[in-house]
Amino acid sequence: MKSSDAKLNDLVLRRTLQENGHRYTDQRAAVFRLVAHSRVHPTAEDVFLGVRTEVPGISLATIYKSLETLVSCGLAKKLNLDDGSARFCGRTEPHHHARCLTCGGVSDVPGELGDLEVAALRSQAGGFHLVGYELELTGYCSDCAPATGNGAGASAN
Repeated sequence: MKSSDAKLNDLVLRRTLQENGHRYTDQRAAVFRLVAHSRVHPTAEDVFLGVRTEVPGISLATIYKSLETLVSCGLAKKLNLDDGSARFCGRTEPHHHARCLTCGGVSDVPGELGDLEVAALRSQAGGFHLVGYELELTGYCSDCAPATGNGAGASAN
């Protein structure tokens, strides 16, 4: 039997897909569950490997289509990272991301810029109509920092 959180997530998925003109499918549900509960910001290939045990015979093309559908419905975010990779995030509340320059891992950083910071960005944008922003922090995760000599005490430039 599903937990109450899983049932709620399933209801949210069904309603949101329907409101956006998309059908609910077992494949989309499996992709949604994996992305929504993942802490590692998976690539499409990671999602494929994680979902194919639950949905045998699912294709990588179906994974890509399902991910794009989830993104277009606001149920996931697509992270186009500076290294050219695309990863997916199931957290839709405001937050930032930190990417390790060594292992490529991505982690969530809670919070968002305050009103004063956003107002300052708007004023510096020279007439650019700002509707959103994404902040990606780069550096070294706690596993990789010691090996690079960029551990605690290193300062950012």
